[in-house]
Amino acid sequence: MESGVLKVFVTGVCGQLGHDVVNELAERGYDAVGSDITDKYIGADDGSAVVSAPYEQLDITNGDDVKAVLTRVQPDAVVHCAAWTAVDAAEDEENKAKVYTINADGTKNIAQVCKELDCKMIYISTDYVFDGEGTQPWQPDCKDYTPLCVYGDSKLKGELAVSDMLEKYFIVRIAWVFGKNGNNFIKTMLKVGKKFDTVRVVNDQIGTPTYTFDLAKLLVDMCESDKYGYYHATNEGGYISWYDFTKEIYKQAGYTTNVVPVTTEEYGLSKAKRPHNSRLDKSKLAENGFALLPTWQDALSRYLKEIEY
Repeated sequence: MESGVLKVFVTGVCGQLGHDVVNELAERGYDAVGSDITDKYIGADDGSAVVSAPYEQLDITNGDDVKAVLTRVQPDAVVHCAAWTAVDAAEDEENKAKVYTINADGTKNIAQVCKELDCKMIYISTDYVFDGEGTQPWQPDCKDYTPLCVYGDSKLKGELAVSDMLEKYFIVRIAWVFGKNGNNFIKTMLKVGKKFDTVRVVNDQIGTPTYTFDLAKLLVDMCESDKYGYYHATNEGGYISWYDFTKEIYKQAGYTTNVVPVTTEEYGLSKAKRPHNSRLDKSKLAENGFALLPTWQDALSRYLKEIEY
């Protein structure tokens, strides 16, 4: 930044991604401010906290509060990680209104203030905005949206709020997220793999995992950039199924648990309909000078060294 140290406001810092984004900003010597809905920061499972960053309690669904806090902070960029991410719970009738209030209206509140402040906004979206049909990787600028579930539809409405209102924005779609600060598929499979001799895992949903530690570096690079637009960002290493992912998790963790492949229909435990094709094309990152994320196999190896299991 020509004007000096970059100042970035990060929502959802009590989650997997927000936690890592604030840490990456602090690592680079930037002025980071973290926020979430809790009255104080809730650290990672091991008790570690956000590195040397002030914390602001913020309910993104309250437009007045969003305006007051962001106007006071005066950020150069906002990285919007806060979201309702409980995909199956989003299908429950009593939760639907809340999901849209957080993911759509909350995002619109932030975009509105970013417009007033003329600051950049980075919105974290998802592969769930697509219908997941076919086998071709989804292109970041594809507008063929047909979300299959409430979560996907609410995140799409957040995307549209950002793109309709702003010019200085990044919309970054990710998939199969794992990080240190929170629960995720890897932690779940390690627990069940320790408890049971055999586990059943879906083999007809195809995509690529995303390590929040790696993604955070890219998002901070975007804060430094003006190459605005839609992007896809997952780790490299090829497209796999959840079954393939589980096999590699157990291999690297030294587990002997038997993994049985099943179809989504055979598995049958999910309320929300999930995309079968979550292949995301990431070539636009390289085309615009951004570094691609390391392979998911390498990310998994580093992650397993970070957590206790």
